[in-house]
Amino acid sequence: MEQYEKTCIVCPRGCRLTITKDDTKGGYVVEGNTCKRGEEYGIKEVTNPTRVLTSTVKLKNSFHKRLPVVTKGSIPKGKIFDCMKVINKVEIEPPIREGDIVIENILNTGIDLIASRSIEV
Repeated sequence: MEQYEKTCIVCPRGCRLTITKDDTKGGYVVEGNTCKRGEEYGIKEVTNPTRVLTSTVKLKNSFHKRLPVVTKGSIPKGKIFDCMKVINKVEIEPPIREGDIVIENILNTGIDLIASRSIEV
């Protein structure tokens, strides 16, 4: 029987979760959560963990040297380092507005990388 210990990060409470694979019920049993969101988080964390990625990209011809960026949604945890390789090669030129797409559909995840602040010329 597979069993995992995780700390839920859905809210500040930080419930200590025990996630157990249960073949008789065709899924997982989560214990230690105080809400339904904790159960969903625990199952997702052991079956398909994802993260929102925040970083910066280089700016050219600007007083500012870097532009903060964030993925518009969660990407598979296993693709974070590959995404960072792509992000580190990007160099853009202002003006750019908060929410503008910097990289569309990064690594075919279906998730865009967007600017998280505006930069004027």
